[in-house]
Amino acid sequence: MSKPDTSDKVWSRAEIESPCIKVCVVHPEARLCTGCLRTLDEIAEWSRMTSDQRQAVMEELPSRAGRLKVRRGGRAARLKR
Repeated sequence: MSKPDTSDKVWSRAEIESPCIKVCVVHPEARLCTGCLRTLDEIAEWSRMTSDQRQAVMEELPSRAGRLKVRRGGRAARLKR
């Protein structure tokens, strides 16, 4: 007999959820997480933000995607030369 997985329910709250998608890589020039598009300060402060502050960040995220410049490809690009 298996128990139902309730691990997600334990952490659920009636608040704006984090936009984190667990792809935590900070873009070296834009200084934004490439997964959720938040700044490091926003990530660090998220748990202490009010609902209004979180909502303001969430509304701004879509406009940040254009700030991430495509990188040249690193090692894979060098090997193609």
